[in-house]
Amino acid sequence: MIVSIISIGDELLIGQTVNTNAAWLGKELSLHGARIQQILTIPDDDLIIHKAIDESTSDLCIITGGLGPTKDDRTKKVLAAYFEMPLVEDEATLNHITEFFARRNRPMLPVNIDQALLPKGCEILPNRMGTAAGMWFKGKGKSVISLPGVPYEMKGIFLEEILPRLSKYYKINALYHQTIITHGMGESFLAERIAKWESSLEKAHLSLAYLPSTGIVKLRIGSNKGNVDKPLIDHKIQELQTLIPELIVGYGEDSMSSVVAKLLTKLNSTVGTVESCTAGNLSSSIILNSGSSIYYRGSLLTYQTEMKSSLLGIEPEFINRYDVVSEEVAKHMAEAGKKRLCVDYCLSTTGIMGPTSGDSNHPVGTVWIGLSTDKETIAKKFHFGDNRLRNIEMCTLSALNLLRITLLKDFSL
Repeated sequence: MIVSIISIGDELLIGQTVNTNAAWLGKELSLHGARIQQILTIPDDDLIIHKAIDESTSDLCIITGGLGPTKDDRTKKVLAAYFEMPLVEDEATLNHITEFFARRNRPMLPVNIDQALLPKGCEILPNRMGTAAGMWFKGKGKSVISLPGVPYEMKGIFLEEILPRLSKYYKINALYHQTIITHGMGESFLAERIAKWESSLEKAHLSLAYLPSTGIVKLRIGSNKGNVDKPLIDHKIQELQTLIPELIVGYGEDSMSSVVAKLLTKLNSTVGTVESCTAGNLSSSIILNSGSSIYYRGSLLTYQTEMKSSLLGIEPEFINRYDVVSEEVAKHMAEAGKKRLCVDYCLSTTGIMGPTSGDSNHPVGTVWIGLSTDKETIAKKFHFGDNRLRNIEMCTLSALNLLRITLLKDFSL
């Protein structure tokens, strides 16, 4: 099955909104055996929308956006005109919209009622999470699905209404894949290190994709034979575990913080943070996981140097002697935080995020990360780069990874 994805919205073209819908649809459809022919982003313009639909040559064209209640939402009317289907009131959709507003104790405006006007002859795809119904058109040698642009509404309709229909309408073979999450080595260096292993995948007719992001490289092993190759892929993952054990963080939908959360829960341990250069980003990453209050006690934010003295009790003379960005201060921060927060593990961060170094003699991107435990206090130095936001994210990931490695050691004892 060959699929085209068309994203509609002026806000996508000017960069006001990031087009996450197309990326999500491409991933989901690929996993279910579809081949993505193109991803096209176009404005809220009748003629351009009409032209994009008319020129689509794929088996299935999926459109997102332009189904809202305002005048700039053009998609429904263009599709109705293209497939020559009059707009008529759909009773089931109107009832859903009425109940939707009633549950929220909000008034329903005429434009909301108009959302129940749908092209007669299309297959209506109910939107449980919103008021804009999805639509599936078949005609003029084309198969076109129109979905709302709100991401959670689009995903809901796709998963609940479209996926069950795809296997009925098309012959598809689901791709089986597994993803390994790595941290600590860039994509090119990682590729060189596992080159022989990667060659063995090619001989076994398995695919490998490198999916890099800030501080993380995901390795996705796939087979177009579906679950038939599951044992083979599992075996190849075991081989990789022996090659780069120190780099593998987790698998599938794991994240650095979710892996740390699982280890802390298993050890029945608590963690706290003392942050300077990450300014709360480390804390935010930890609490992304549901139930984090069980193991996360809190944070002391000591962004300015004097706050390290007033909140942590570190003498100004000590900071002046060793420098605020130093091994000694990072350790002192972690130790003081551990005592004040009454936790089993405490992370600290101090560094120069950039883009300028201010009064510091250290290069931008210099960071010390401390970790205090019941057994010892350690600190590690890192050099990240000159991009401020990337440095903050890299520091956060490196701190969590330092904790992860320590937790794994404690868990194995």
